[in-house]
Amino acid sequence: HFQINHPQDKLVRVIRGEVFDVAVDLRDGSETFGKWFGVTLTEENKKQFFIPKNFAHGFIVLSDYAEFCYKVTDFYHPNDEGGLMWNDPDLGVEWPMPEGMTEKDLILSDKDKVNSSYRDYLASRNR
Repeated sequence: HFQINHPQDKLVRVIRGEVFDVAVDLRDGSETFGKWFGVTLTEENKKQFFIPKNFAHGFIVLSDYAEFCYKVTDFYHPNDEGGLMWNDPDLGVEWPMPEGMTEKDLILSDKDKVNSSYRDYLASRNR
């Protein structure tokens, strides 16, 4: 997910459970445009993950439950939100699966079920 006209910096941390958290660079002119970085965040490792403005952000919960803390630099604007398919082959994010689960077992939000492909996102930027 990302905000188009109101981009946010985010600092995230897991306070309960375990997640694999991913950021995708969507900054124009960046050397890492279209590349992703992922990190495992847990209540035990206490890592924080900073996601700069103009990055897409997503995660998969690897434990039975998870609680996140977010710090952001702008308000949430629901009508300004964009998103990318979590399993887009052009992005190639290497998502770990929760133990004993396959892609078919994952629970996606209604928003995540209809996110754009990376190619469609790129085409929409060039209009």
